[in-house]
Amino acid sequence: MASSYSSPLAEELAPGLLERFDRYVRIESTAGRHRRQSPSTPGQLEMGRLLVSELKDIGLDDAFLDDNGYVVATLPGNVEGAPVVGLIAHVDTSPDAPGAGVEPIVHRDYDGGVIELPRGGTVLDPATVGALASKAGHDIITSSGDTLLGADDKAGVAEIMTAIAHLAAHPELPRPTFRICFTPDEEIGEGATLFDVERFGAYGAYTLDGSEAGELQEETFTAAEVTLTIHGVDIHPGFAKDILVNATRLAARIVAALPSDRLTPETTDGREGYIHPYEIGGDAQRSTVVAIVRDFDDDLLQQHIDLIRTTAEEIVGAEPRAKLEVDVHHQYPNMKAHLAPYPEVVTAAERAISAEGLEAKRTVIRGGTDGSRLSAMGLPTPNIFTGGHEFHSVREWASLHDMASAAAVIVHLAEAWTADDLKAAAAGGGAAAA
Repeated sequence: MASSYSSPLAEELAPGLLERFDRYVRIESTAGRHRRQSPSTPGQLEMGRLLVSELKDIGLDDAFLDDNGYVVATLPGNVEGAPVVGLIAHVDTSPDAPGAGVEPIVHRDYDGGVIELPRGGTVLDPATVGALASKAGHDIITSSGDTLLGADDKAGVAEIMTAIAHLAAHPELPRPTFRICFTPDEEIGEGATLFDVERFGAYGAYTLDGSEAGELQEETFTAAEVTLTIHGVDIHPGFAKDILVNATRLAARIVAALPSDRLTPETTDGREGYIHPYEIGGDAQRSTVVAIVRDFDDDLLQQHIDLIRTTAEEIVGAEPRAKLEVDVHHQYPNMKAHLAPYPEVVTAAERAISAEGLEAKRTVIRGGTDGSRLSAMGLPTPNIFTGGHEFHSVREWASLHDMASAAAVIVHLAEAWTADDLKAAAAGGGAAAA
């Protein structure tokens, strides 16, 4: 195995971490886009049962899987006065790419060149996959090319499990009480919906759901989903003159009228928001357009929603016999304002990342995590890197070296939360850390 790990601890954790990750990604746990129960798919329960068994083997005897698919467990602390700290990752994978039959491939001591995967014609080229260029010497994990890998977020799951197993096996290491939760259906925005913050009982928590090594994220998009339902008038097309009102054609006009040179995922980056119509369905009598809307600024988000609404009203309104319904579902908030009263939660993570020999990189998330809603629900929850990249696609890959760094950061996080100033800040209910 290549030796360019961030620390001896990361190198020690890597083999067991890889074994866990390989085991987890082979379980199909794709979230179902149209959820009717929690979890939305049975594979997530299979993952949950496996994790409960492994947590009990580690020594966390209270581990359980609840009726909604949440795995919860406790690793008791050994330092008086340290707060209860949460660790969270999600077991589901995105429905945007195939998630059945994942066969992970480890490319040892990556040489920095093009990686050609055996299926689907999938190629990872460092010239176009920017982060890959900096991973020469790392062990790179990919799928076989026709499925996603599942690093989002089984890398986070494996990192938490590996770190907790290490801490449990080394009771001499100082630590707070850790509460662990593995959530279902995060990829469809439901991971926090049935999360019991009061029962969880943590002062603050961390999602392991980021990407590049060193990332620490305390700000996300605010998110909404807009569903347009267009009702037309249907008739046999042979007798349609002056009678037919084609709902599908109206839906297509709406999408075509939305901006294409701005306010789209493919034309924006950084702090720019977007409108993303991702699903059109139905028939001539009734059609729907579903779009996700994102921005870091709540006022701008509302402007984007208003743009969809007025565009649809103008196009459908031009045909008096057609009808339009607009449903706006707010999915998750920007967590920054909810984290601001608890700077010590971010400070502890910065210290843990630095202790691993990495630079803490505060970045914004062009997306959301369970922490977005959990922070609004009263559990301040920033996000930490996992080492995975190109999520939601058959090009998804992860660096084992960076994954091992993330697991090591959790171990350092345990020590960080036993420092007197952070214990005092937590005892004070959210005072700024020194």
